[in-house]
Amino acid sequence: MGSCCNGAFSASSHLSVTGFSQGFKSPKLPRLSKRQDGWFAQPPGASRICAYYGLRTPPYKLDALEPHMSQRTLEMHWGGHHRNYVEGLNKQLEKSEILYGCTLDELVKVTYNNGNPSPEFNNAAQVWNHDFFWESMQPGGGSMPELGVLQQIEKDFGSYTNFREKFVEAALTLFGSGWVWLVLKREERRLAVIKTSNAICPLVWDDIPIISLDMWEHAYYLDYKNDKGKYVNVFMNHLVSWNVAMARMARAEAFVNLGEPKIPIA
Repeated sequence: MGSCCNGAFSASSHLSVTGFSQGFKSPKLPRLSKRQDGWFAQPPGASRICAYYGLRTPPYKLDALEPHMSQRTLEMHWGGHHRNYVEGLNKQLEKSEILYGCTLDELVKVTYNNGNPSPEFNNAAQVWNHDFFWESMQPGGGSMPELGVLQQIEKDFGSYTNFREKFVEAALTLFGSGWVWLVLKREERRLAVIKTSNAICPLVWDDIPIISLDMWEHAYYLDYKNDKGKYVNVFMNHLVSWNVAMARMARAEAFVNLGEPKIPIA
């Protein structure tokens, strides 16, 4: 079973639990019930376990990304689709004591099962992906990365322009629904652009994600209809958080030696 520290940066919405030991009966948690902003514990006495993971709010108000991503889209995407993945996962976990106590990072890796996903995988991975996606954006984002992130991009792609072209091309050539990622390849010790289908995320290959872009239709249809190109370019110009990317790169360097010269992150 993987460890959350191996993922370098958790997008986990895992609620605090204790007493996990595979093969022993799981201790019972307070019953969790849904309210508008997530899940809360009911008073002691309710014995049934109803949830393990909570719906995390994005790190900004739902209207903070306007006009580039509307409040209406966030209400539907985060408040509808993302919430459904959390609720679906929790219903599945009610039936599994083996998976009880896993961090969300661990749960994604375990349920992927080396390419033979278990029923819990799609919901677990989509919860992780969406948490990571919200944190990959910020109000006033976009523009150019700076400092060590820019230097590493230039080192691995030749230029920022080359990186951007590869990222946009990956998004526009993705068949069906899925995700586009900037990742740090552990073994190759370099940045790369990858695309994944459906719920797959780079954790299952032991890559370290730096930024992500949701290319499911519900991510852009309300604001951009079928114009995926405009959506992708707006993300790169106005939404992507290079500040978060810088923090993720700094943490990644604790796990991956990027070689000489040492790239300063800040």
